Amino acid sequence: MLHFNTLSAMRRQLGLTPPEHPQLALERGLQRCPLDGEAFTTDCYGIMFKKLKAGVMLYGRTVYDHANGALSFVKPRQRIEFRNLEVEEDSFLLFVHEDYFLGHPLHERIGRYSYFDYEVSEALHLSPREEQIIWDLFMKIETEYYSNPDEYSRLIILTHLDSLLTYDQRFYKRQFINRTELSGQTVSKFNQALWVYFRDGLLQTEGLPTVQQLAAQLNVSSRYLSDLLKQETGKTAIELIHIGLINEAKNRLKQNELSISEIAYTMGFDNPSYFSRLFKKEVGLTPLGFKKGLVD
Repeated sequence: MLHFNTLSAMRRQLGLTPPEHPQLALERGLQRCPLDGEAFTTDCYGIMFKKLKAGVMLYGRTVYDHANGALSFVKPRQRIEFRNLEVEEDSFLLFVHEDYFLGHPLHERIGRYSYFDYEVSEALHLSPREEQIIWDLFMKIETEYYSNPDEYSRLIILTHLDSLLTYDQRFYKRQFINRTELSGQTVSKFNQALWVYFRDGLLQTEGLPTVQQLAAQLNVSSRYLSDLLKQETGKTAIELIHIGLINEAKNRLKQNELSISEIAYTMGFDNPSYFSRLFKKEVGLTPLGFKKGLVD
C-alpha cells in the first residue's frame, strides 16, 4: 500500500501541481482520482466535500456510494481508496499535514473531534444552508492560501479551519437529532445485541463485550455508535455496556449461590476486584453488600 509522508509526494503521484505550502494542500473540482483502485495512506488530516456522479470510495473497509452533498474526514494513516470516482465540480479536498498544527491549540483539540474516527458511510450530510457555511469558510482558507504568505497567514488559516471543524461538530449533532428514527433503532439494536451476548453465554466463552464487537454487529464504527448513543441516551456505548453488565450481575447475585469471585469469573471479569469496583460505582454497594441486602 502506498504511503505519503508529504503532500508534495502525494500530489506528484496524483499528477497535480506542487502545493502552495508544504503542509497544506487545496483542490477544487477534482473530478477523477488518478490513483483509481489503489489504496493509500498519508500523514495528513483530510476534509472532503463531494457530490458523487458515479463510483465508489472506500474509507477503511467501508463503502461510500453515491451520497450527495456530504463531508467526510480522514485522519493520518487511515486507509483510503477510490474506485471509478466521478464527482461534481462543486467539490473540494483539503489536506493538512499533522505537523501544521504543532504549537497551536488545534494540535490537541483536533483529537476531540470524534468524526475523524467515523467510517465514510457515516459522512456528514449537509443542508443547503450548511453547505453555504462550509463553502464560505473553505473559500476564506482558499483566499489566504493563494495570497502572498506573511507572519499572519498560518494563524488566519488555522482560525478558519478551527471554525470549520467546530461547525462540523454542530452539524453532526443536528444530524443525530434529525435522524431520531434511525437513532432509536440503533439504541434498540444495541440493547438487543447486548442481551443476546449475555443470553448466549458469551460472557464466559468470549469475555466482556467491547464497543468494537457490538459496533461491528450493527455495521457502524465504534466512535459513531458511541456518539449516537450519547446523543440519544446521555450515555456512551461503554457506559451502557457497564450498566448492562451490572444489571446482569444483580440478577446473578439474586439467583446464584456462587461466591462473588465465581460470579465475576463467569461474567468474563479477569479480576474480581475490578468487578467489585465497577459494581459499587454503578450501584452504590459492593456485590457482597447487595447480596446481603437481598437476604435480609
